[in-house]
Amino acid sequence: MDESSVPTEITPADDVATRLRAGLARVIVGAEEPIFAALIALFAGGHLLVEGVPGTAKTLLVRTLARLIGGEFRRIQFTPDLMPADVVGTSVFDQRDGSFAVRFGPIFANVVLADEINRTPPKTQSALLEAMEERRVTIDGATTDLPAPFLVAATQNPIEFEGTYPLPEAQLDRFLVRARSTYPTPDQERALLARVAAGFDARDLAAAQVEPVVTLAELLAAQREAAQMHVGEELIGYIYAIVEATRASSDLALGASTRAGIGLLAAARVAAYLDGRRFATPDDVKDTAVMVLAHRMIVQPEAEIDGITTEIVVKRILATLAVPALAVP
Repeated sequence: MDESSVPTEITPADDVATRLRAGLARVIVGAEEPIFAALIALFAGGHLLVEGVPGTAKTLLVRTLARLIGGEFRRIQFTPDLMPADVVGTSVFDQRDGSFAVRFGPIFANVVLADEINRTPPKTQSALLEAMEERRVTIDGATTDLPAPFLVAATQNPIEFEGTYPLPEAQLDRFLVRARSTYPTPDQERALLARVAAGFDARDLAAAQVEPVVTLAELLAAQREAAQMHVGEELIGYIYAIVEATRASSDLALGASTRAGIGLLAAARVAAYLDGRRFATPDDVKDTAVMVLAHRMIVQPEAEIDGITTEIVVKRILATLAVPALAVP
């Protein structure tokens, strides 16, 4: 299919993405990267990891997003004593009739906030693997599908903080995107303080009149539409070249997985959708590459000593590789 035959614009004005962006802007000040990453994860049907110091609106972002889509929301506070059954559920014996009944855990929701996910041991973190990849949970041999849409939005403190555990590589690879939550700019923080002084209370979104702006059916339809954004052969080759370059990098002990490449393709499609286009471009790939790839890779110890991070490696690759020229209308 040639790009010249692809319609260039999506239905204008009040589409799902526009309504969600406006709703988030009413609550969240700044946080451009986490908001962009959240929308990428939501429309791609993936999962979101937000990393940052406490008090930078990570939890508020997820709570607001869940309220705006009108879905069922559950929050799991990850602690050192949390067990896998506390996440997915367990079978409970009923003494009245001598039978076992399944008690479903908080994972059964449209939006699941895994709060401070890296404060619980890897055994409990791994309880999320099947749910995040297969969209189902197995409890005592019985498998149950999770609701659709399904989004795991996890927050974590920087690994240097006391009481944190590094997430296993298999767990990190399940997150489509990772975003950094940083302090707002001075102007943004003053605007936030002004909102609070005027009566805004982040703990009570209902009082702030934050109500659903889309239905779950509309969101599922938007996910299907985003997945249809055209990706040309040149762009597929570009995505592959980026992924392959991470595997060949001497600064990395672990490059990007095949799942990472598929995720980058999905993220580029959503970036095009959010920009009102029917086709993805190299800029869409560049805009999403760091948030899709960096958290899945491991830096060589000697490179880490020199201050090299996975984000730096991805940016160097993007700056080095030739960008394909697309024949777009």
